[in-house]
Amino acid sequence: MKAIIPVAGAGAKLRPHTYTQPKALIPIAGKTILSFIVDQLHEAGINEFIFIVGYLGEKIHEYVEQTYPDLTTHFVYQNERQGTGHAIELTKNIVGDDEVFVVLGDTICEFDVKEVLDSPYSMLGVKKVDDPRNFGVASIGEDGFIEQVVEKPAIPKSNMALVGLYKIKESDFLFECLHHLFVQDIKSHGEYNLTDALDCMIRRGAKFKSFKVKNWFDCGKKESLLESNATLLKKTGGNVEDGHGFQDTIIIPPVSIAPGCTIKNSIIGPHVAIGANTTIEYSIVRDSIIGSYTNLFEVVLDNSLIGSDAAVKGLSRSLNIGDNTEIDFG
Repeated sequence: MKAIIPVAGAGAKLRPHTYTQPKALIPIAGKTILSFIVDQLHEAGINEFIFIVGYLGEKIHEYVEQTYPDLTTHFVYQNERQGTGHAIELTKNIVGDDEVFVVLGDTICEFDVKEVLDSPYSMLGVKKVDDPRNFGVASIGEDGFIEQVVEKPAIPKSNMALVGLYKIKESDFLFECLHHLFVQDIKSHGEYNLTDALDCMIRRGAKFKSFKVKNWFDCGKKESLLESNATLLKKTGGNVEDGHGFQDTIIIPPVSIAPGCTIKNSIIGPHVAIGANTTIEYSIVRDSIIGSYTNLFEVVLDNSLIGSDAAVKGLSRSLNIGDNTEIDFG
């Protein structure tokens, strides 16, 4: 089985961070979003990954090759963003007739990966939501099989949203339906959508079962990213190196502090993730994500998202600052 991870999106809702950093490489709870996905699938036995890249794709390529040198990896460029269906179609020659597990590149979910991989059926991850109009929606029969999937329906028939997890056993059937979308120019909301191809498969007789995810962590915008960071830190307990020796500093768990950080005369936590080689002095930081190689001096940060190679000096409260930024409140 091969894993396909589309990470070509521009991440507009997380700007300014995604001007310089792909959304999949945004840090959360001590790891990148992409590492949460890859580690979860690799631990379940998947060793071959196809990354669909586009915007800032060279950073994805470099990160994956450095972090996962022992995996078999492929990189496919989606130069024109025409939707998830178009993205998946670009992988056809690499996939061949193997089964595939597709995970959208901003999807962190908790579920029994092994159980899903071992199922004799194709499987789609779902979760009940209050307003399903912004998601793909699955209609599920009493026998547990999916009867229909629709992308962002104006009048949903179900409140079971597709969360971005798709195990597909009949990949040749999938590519056949994707080809059908292109030939007939079938689009949803102006794009060739994977949901439409899956619905084509279902209408032509493919069997899909649903599986419910235990938790679905939204990493799409600042507020939900910080909330997901806090939730994951609570679950993992965070990570701070033994013997760190931060001078005159109080750490309030859970926090995650990467190696190489210098912290003095500060209060850190709860729910803070700090990237590598960052320096923090005379500051109070809580409920925030701080990038790598960043300098904070005399700041009070709450519910903030600070990029890498940034510098912030002076009193503040809630910030959303991208990479390579310098702010002096003095």
